[in-house]
Amino acid sequence: LLTKSNEVDHDEIKGCLYILRGNETIFLPAKHSWAILEKLWPAIACTKHAIKLSTQNLINCIMEKINKRFNTVAIIENTNEISKQAAIDLWRSLEKHELELYNRMHEERIESNIRSYNNLMEKLTSLYYNNVLTCRQQIIIMTFILFLFQKQVQIPLSCIRILVDFLVHENIDIRKISEQCISALCRIQKPPIIYIEKSLHDIFFHIKKPCPEDIVSCPGDRDDNLWITLNDYQPPKTQIEWEQTCFLDKCFHGYYKWPKVIKYPMNKRERYTKETMPEHVAILYKRFMDKNFISKLIQYMVITDERNQSNFNVHRFRMFKGLFRNFGFDLVDHFMEQLDILIHEKMTEKQEGCHRVAAEIVAGMIRGSKHWTLEMLEKLWQKLIPFLNEVCTNLSPETLSRWGSCFKFAMEDLDPRRLHHLIEFIRTLINNQTTVNTFLETSRWFLILKLTHFEWRIPAIWCAINEHAKEMLDHPYKAVREHIANVLSVSLSFDVKLPNGQSTRNPDANHCIDTICERLHQAIETYRKKPLANISGEKIEINQEARKALNCIETVILFHTRIFMWCLQPMKSAIVRIFPYLCELESIVSNENLTTSRMLVAMTYLNTPFLESLIEQLEQICTSSKWHARRAAVEFVQYMVFCNLFNARPYKKQIRELILKCLFDEQFEVRAVTSVTLSGLYRCGYIQVNEEDFTHFSQMSKINYFIKKKGKKIVSTEKIIKRHGGVLGLSAIVLSSPYDISDYVPDALMLLCEHSHDPDLIQKSVKKGLLEFHRTHHDSWHEHREKFTDEQLAILADVLISPNYYA
Repeated sequence: LLTKSNEVDHDEIKGCLYILRGNETIFLPAKHSWAILEKLWPAIACTKHAIKLSTQNLINCIMEKINKRFNTVAIIENTNEISKQAAIDLWRSLEKHELELYNRMHEERIESNIRSYNNLMEKLTSLYYNNVLTCRQQIIIMTFILFLFQKQVQIPLSCIRILVDFLVHENIDIRKISEQCISALCRIQKPPIIYIEKSLHDIFFHIKKPCPEDIVSCPGDRDDNLWITLNDYQPPKTQIEWEQTCFLDKCFHGYYKWPKVIKYPMNKRERYTKETMPEHVAILYKRFMDKNFISKLIQYMVITDERNQSNFNVHRFRMFKGLFRNFGFDLVDHFMEQLDILIHEKMTEKQEGCHRVAAEIVAGMIRGSKHWTLEMLEKLWQKLIPFLNEVCTNLSPETLSRWGSCFKFAMEDLDPRRLHHLIEFIRTLINNQTTVNTFLETSRWFLILKLTHFEWRIPAIWCAINEHAKEMLDHPYKAVREHIANVLSVSLSFDVKLPNGQSTRNPDANHCIDTICERLHQAIETYRKKPLANISGEKIEINQEARKALNCIETVILFHTRIFMWCLQPMKSAIVRIFPYLCELESIVSNENLTTSRMLVAMTYLNTPFLESLIEQLEQICTSSKWHARRAAVEFVQYMVFCNLFNARPYKKQIRELILKCLFDEQFEVRAVTSVTLSGLYRCGYIQVNEEDFTHFSQMSKINYFIKKKGKKIVSTEKIIKRHGGVLGLSAIVLSSPYDISDYVPDALMLLCEHSHDPDLIQKSVKKGLLEFHRTHHDSWHEHREKFTDEQLAILADVLISPNYYA
């Protein structure tokens, strides 16, 4: 029905497609049978009667299902000896005639699979030559061909030719599928890797290092894992040395302990030559050696990116990676010419697309060169380094992220010793003193961040970056300072302490933060002594020293927040030492980042030593002469207790005394925040509301704030503070039970109602507390009122209904 040339009833076609769509249990187009696929897939691809929208939707549904459910079926099914022996153990040994029957059936099945597979590939390919196909049908066929790629049977040459030709097809979707196909084809055609298995003793003997004998795991930096870092690496001078170097691409190798036997790829692989190149490989080679074809291909890629504004194309990167891996340095010269054209594109609307394609090619070139010879690599980097220097001087906001992705894909999961040229190039970016504009300087720091893929294995680089970044805390440009804060925190993220081990080569977090703390102290002193702006007449002069000090302060705050974003173990003893400055800064830089920087400390898991140190710091801050610092410290206590509720229980007495002291602070803002904190601690059960607290607050709230001086009755500031503190304590008790009525709430409410005519400061606090109580208990008041006497209800109603409390 699907392939008939004459007219067919639409309902019959539709019914046929419904059968193919199947259900959750039966779906014929993904069935593990080459004979069925040989008949179905070409029929689905070249259906001529799917004219109506309903039938097209059905075909789309079938294709989506194939995408989700199809797994490549084995063509040659082999059973190894281990599996055969397992079957014998479970059942019994087969007789000779049974084995002969099995072998004959097995061979017939393999022959049938190969025949069906070849027929299917030939049919799909022939559709392009023998039929007039719509773009949608061509896409379906290309999708089927992509699903059929495998290593067991040679892919037909005609199919490979079509795939290469379609890289420069007019239709964008066909080009995209062709790129994926070529990427997969390159992977299938890649020369085999030579793997070496060596004992740990042999490897350490070769590198002339003592072999570690300790069986206990000691994670972190040790003498026996220095050789896999960039610190101890000496680039080989001969090809033999290069081939014998043991590169370990995964970062976990050697960090915890060494396996007894290490399997790693040798820096040598078989290469295709023009004389020995098979025809199916030569098709690709010849097309990509054609300058005109490469030029046309890249032009189409740029146009594709212009239309779709897509991000870094991973499939395209893998295609280029496969091409350079398989064909080596032969393609470099042709592509370098195109790269030079791409980055010098003058048309603004094309620049982003050009740089994106250039970034994908360069990333593929670097990754594809992984197993090149030493001579080929030296030639490559002699061309790439000048090119990358030019790229970095011509970056724009639109192209920066593309080159960031380029470095990311070029470096991830690779031994840093392989890419010492690239690492050295990135390291030199921090020494580049030529600042054309803010963006280019920001871009350099953005690219430096991509070194995080090498983690702990480039300690000397991180130390150099850390030292340079610390000197730029007061940089005049905010965008640069933000990146410096990021880089600084990343450089400290590898300072990790684990049982039986510790990081010793990477920058020391405590030492770095202490150094920054000294800079911060100096900046605060400078800012306090010198005003930021001097106004004389109509002129406003900015004090440069004060401006630098403020820049430094802002960078340190941002750096502090970034530590908790990047570091695996952000809590260090130096963080506790810098904490008082974060509270003190509240009077200088009151912004969201500063609050966040303190809250991140509170939200971190704090063990006993850190909790003890922090509580000591809080006690000192609460005696500070700066009320902003005292308020920030009291606010911090609530978050610290909430996030470390179980750890903080042994320090309940200290924290209670601290809070009660601050409740009677001379500054109103401190008292108000303390009341909220106390209410929260009551509410979570960390501190229990008891008779002692209630009595104390009751007595304080009844203190007479009038004194006689020279026969006159005047208000005593000291006594009104105590009275206000008592009222705030009673409010904390009331608000500690937002959805029920605890034992002390009725009496506390009555005492609050007595202060409805107190001075304005106390009256506002009472009003705020009563309104909050009314808001939280209004919905269930018919239940809550049972806890009050009739007299108390009358007083409460009188106060709450009064218009003064809704003004």
